[in-house]
Amino acid sequence: MTATPVPDTVRIALGPRSYDVLIGRELLGRTASYSELPAGADAVIVTNTTVGPLYAPALLEALSPLYRRVLRVDLPDGEEHKDWPALNRIFDALLAAGCDRKTVLFALGGGVIGDMTGFAAACYMRGVPFVQVPTTLLAQVDSSVGGKTAINHPLGKNMIGAFHQPVRVIADLDVLASLPQREIAAGLAEIIKYGPIADAAFLDWLDDHLSGLVERDASAMAHAIRRSCEIKAQVVAADERESGLRAILNFGHTFGHAIEAGLGYGQWLHGEAVGCGMVMAAELSRRLGFIDGAYAARLGDIVRRAGLPVRGPALGADRYLELMRLDKKAEAGEIRFVVIEAPGRASVRAASDALVREVIAACTG
Repeated sequence: MTATPVPDTVRIALGPRSYDVLIGRELLGRTASYSELPAGADAVIVTNTTVGPLYAPALLEALSPLYRRVLRVDLPDGEEHKDWPALNRIFDALLAAGCDRKTVLFALGGGVIGDMTGFAAACYMRGVPFVQVPTTLLAQVDSSVGGKTAINHPLGKNMIGAFHQPVRVIADLDVLASLPQREIAAGLAEIIKYGPIADAAFLDWLDDHLSGLVERDASAMAHAIRRSCEIKAQVVAADERESGLRAILNFGHTFGHAIEAGLGYGQWLHGEAVGCGMVMAAELSRRLGFIDGAYAARLGDIVRRAGLPVRGPALGADRYLELMRLDKKAEAGEIRFVVIEAPGRASVRAASDALVREVIAACTG
C-alpha cells in the first residue's frame, strides 16, 4: 500500500485567528484535509466555470462526510467578473438555501474566487468562516494567505473589500499540472517578489532553479511555495492589517495595478502585470539611488526568464499617474511605492511625479 503523502504545514500566527497552510500532494480530495474545521451543517463550494468541472466533484466528495449539505456556486471565470454582480450571486445562493451563520464557505479557484469568496464570507451575516482551496500557483503563494479579500471597481483594483482570515488553506501541488503555462508564469511573479523584499538568498535560489520552476519540477515547486508562504506568514503575523510592514508585499503592484486597470481587467493576468511592475519598481529604486543597475537588470532578467513581460503598455504617463493615485498606499494624493532599499530589504517611499514619468518613459512602449 502506498503511504499517504504528509503535507508541509506553515502556521499563520495571528492569535485566535491563527490557521495552517497545508502544502503537498493529494490534499484537495482527502477528507482529512478538512477535519477539525469550525462546525456547521452546510458547506458551500464557490468556484468558477473553468475550475468547477475539474475539481469540485472531488472536493464535494471529500466534504460530504463532514456536512449535512454541500452546495456549489459556479461563477463566471476571469478578472473582469471580480465585481458586484458576481459577488451577489454568492449571496443569492446562500440566502436561497437558507444558510446560517455557521455555514462554511470553500473558495475553490484562483485569486479572483479566493478574494470574492473571502469577501462574501466577511459580509454574510456579518461574518462566516471560509477555507481557501487555491488552484493556481499565484493564489497558493500569495492571495490565499493573509486574509485580504476584495472586489474590483472600474476605477481601481481591490478597492472594495475587508480583512477576513481563512480558517485553513489547502495548497495541493497536483492541481498545478492542469494550469496553462501562462498561469504558471503569473504565479512565478508573486514568488519572485519575495526575494528582493525579504530574502536575498531566496532570490539567488530562484535564479539557479528558475528553469525547473518553469518546467514544474515537483521538488523545486514545493520549496518555492513553502518558502513564499513562510515569508508571507512572517510579514502578516507582524502586520495583519497592512498598517506598515505588510505593504512591502505589494512590491510591483502599484505599477501593476495601473496596468491592469488601464488595459481593462483580464487583458493581462495579475501576475503578468506584477512581473512588469517589479521591473518598473526596480528601475525606480535604482533612480532613487538604493540599488545599482546590475541588480535591477538581474531582477529584470529573472522576470523575463519566467515568461513574464518586462515592458509596460503605452498607456501614457498621465494615465499611469491618474490610476496610481487611486492606489491604497497613496496618502493625500501622494503616490507611494514599494522600493528595494537593498537586496532582501524593502520600504514604502514617495517619489516625485517627474521621477515616475522618467521610469514610465524608460519601461513602457
